[in-house]
Amino acid sequence: MRNCHQRFSKPLLIIIVIFLLMGGCAVVGPDYLPPDICTPDSWQADFGGAEDVTAPDPSRLESWWANLHDPILSDLIDQALDQSLDFKQAVSRVREARARRGVSDADGFPILDLSADGTWSRSGTQAVRQSFGGAFDAGWELDLFGGVHRAKEATLADLQAEVANLADVMVSLTAEIGLNYIDMRTYQSRLAVAKANLATQQETYELIQGRYAVGLSNELALQQARYNLESTRSRIPSLVTGGAAALNRLTVLTGKPPGTLNALLTQPHPIPTAPITIAVGIPAEALQRRPDIRKAERDLAAQTARIGVAEAERYPKIRLSGSIGLEAGKLADLLDGSALFWNHGPRISWNIFDAGAIRNTIKVQEALQEQALIAYETTVLEALEDVENAMTAFAQEQLRRMRLMRAVQSAQIAEKLSRDKLSAGLINFSDVLDVQRTLLSFQDQLAESDGSVTANLIRLYKALGGGWSPSMLDKGASTP
Repeated sequence: MRNCHQRFSKPLLIIIVIFLLMGGCAVVGPDYLPPDICTPDSWQADFGGAEDVTAPDPSRLESWWANLHDPILSDLIDQALDQSLDFKQAVSRVREARARRGVSDADGFPILDLSADGTWSRSGTQAVRQSFGGAFDAGWELDLFGGVHRAKEATLADLQAEVANLADVMVSLTAEIGLNYIDMRTYQSRLAVAKANLATQQETYELIQGRYAVGLSNELALQQARYNLESTRSRIPSLVTGGAAALNRLTVLTGKPPGTLNALLTQPHPIPTAPITIAVGIPAEALQRRPDIRKAERDLAAQTARIGVAEAERYPKIRLSGSIGLEAGKLADLLDGSALFWNHGPRISWNIFDAGAIRNTIKVQEALQEQALIAYETTVLEALEDVENAMTAFAQEQLRRMRLMRAVQSAQIAEKLSRDKLSAGLINFSDVLDVQRTLLSFQDQLAESDGSVTANLIRLYKALGGGWSPSMLDKGASTP
């Protein structure tokens, strides 16, 4: 039978009061302070005058694809944010972190259990004995040294880190959609260049073939025209393959099986044109916006709190518990006043010897905190590197594109002049061959550069933390 009554002794009450007073001001473990990271006052890259050091417009960064004025690209990104498996997985991790936060919050409250039982027993020849009962049991562990408090801090930081990770997934996903879309359009543009040159070279081959038939050209010129034609034709399969791979990747990124978007995307479309200048702001602003840095900082905060959780294991624990219920040998006697029982009292436990297990657990958590700090510092440095590289690539590719445009213009004039002179019999075909090869090379490089300029702009938007907004996070992370 349970004890019917249990009173606190005066010494025990004094001990509890002392512990409560200690617990009121003793939250063990280090308090978290965000790391102080020095950043440069300005960017070091030579942006060639294409930069705007004013702070970027948040709306232009959040939906950077709108700056490219391509409705198909905008639609693909909307589809990806609804259907992408990577995005759905990140949303699920936010839900998990939110649920873990709820579990941690519950640890600070009393626990109340309801139980009921009935038993029948017999020993040897004795009569069957029966017993019936029901009770409410309550328990509450006092958070004297802040272990529960630190655990709540850790799970809150974990939740905030997963929300930042969701934003980072958005940044990566929108950039990957954009880059693969530009890649696909670039292959289409290069394919169009190859086919246009193929048509021109086919005309030249037929011209040489006709001249050869009447004895006005030799076989060497005929074979040169043929291998020039076949060389250009051989480019086409690899361009088709590259374009198909980009299209399939784009389709999978939107959460659909390959082939689903073929009808929409196989029709050639111009490469979206990048703006000449972009607002980049200063390094500190870019670092504040990047979600990967925010995640690394929240991971550090969570790990700092876990040191306090480990520290709290070094100190005593007090658990207050009590029960009230009914217990009787017959079911009908449960309503009798004598069936009532209750008890209450504290339980104090203190791990006074564990062969150094707690001390080493604290060291483990401190080492993990050090690693989290290093990871944060690394993320900051890599973010600065990303922006510097993207700025340089964007500016220099614009310069390269401008020069290729001039080269193409000159090569087109030279190619027309060479064919005219060939028709008049003023030059050999080898001169035409060189000009046509050069024109094809320059046009192909220009098509590649058109795509690279826009792709490098997308990488710059990504490096600056573009591609997510609080409203986009609310749409995903608030889903139950």
